[in-house]
Amino acid sequence: MDFSLSTIVLWAVPVVFAITLHEAAHGYVARIFGDQTAWMLGRVTLNPIKHIDPIGTIVVPLITSLAGFVFGWAKPVPVNFNNLRNPKRDMFWVAAAGPASNVIQALIWALVAKMLFDVDGGVATYWVQVAEAGILVNLILAILNLFPILPLDGGRMLTSILPDPLAYRFAQLERYGMVILIGFIVMLALFPPARQLFGAIMASANHLIYSLFGLDQ
Repeated sequence: MDFSLSTIVLWAVPVVFAITLHEAAHGYVARIFGDQTAWMLGRVTLNPIKHIDPIGTIVVPLITSLAGFVFGWAKPVPVNFNNLRNPKRDMFWVAAAGPASNVIQALIWALVAKMLFDVDGGVATYWVQVAEAGILVNLILAILNLFPILPLDGGRMLTSILPDPLAYRFAQLERYGMVILIGFIVMLALFPPARQLFGAIMASANHLIYSLFGLDQ
């Protein structure tokens, strides 16, 4: 991905919404299940500034883009799992809220594209392109976060459903989580079979969304 002005104009809105709603969803669902931490710290908000990590959201994506791929992260929403009414069970729903928010956003962007697809004019064309970017970025975030790697959401969801002894052992891997995660992203970028597998998953998800809304005609 290049960072030309045209690219930034197309991707800025969907990326900001994708990150903001993903993080806010974690805090909102945590509050439903008993943990008020994110709410009290003002993180259950649609204000993107609250969720931006200067390094992970700005610097790292710019640097990694030079290598031909984009990797980054938002400021994690603080969740005290011990405050949840049933910590191990409720962890699943708190973690799943992030990817679920991205799937919902992908569907909303697909609806926007469908409504404007046959409308003439430059404004409509621009918003169709924004909607297509919105579909893509939200599918990328949803799918990446569902991989069973701690501290990704998929890792927390797996921890929730594993039997207690296995869950405890798996949770110990989180201390190495960032190293494992960076290695995973680098593998996706540089190891062709991994890149092709991820590409195939993305293509299938993208085709499903486009088919549901008749956008692949």
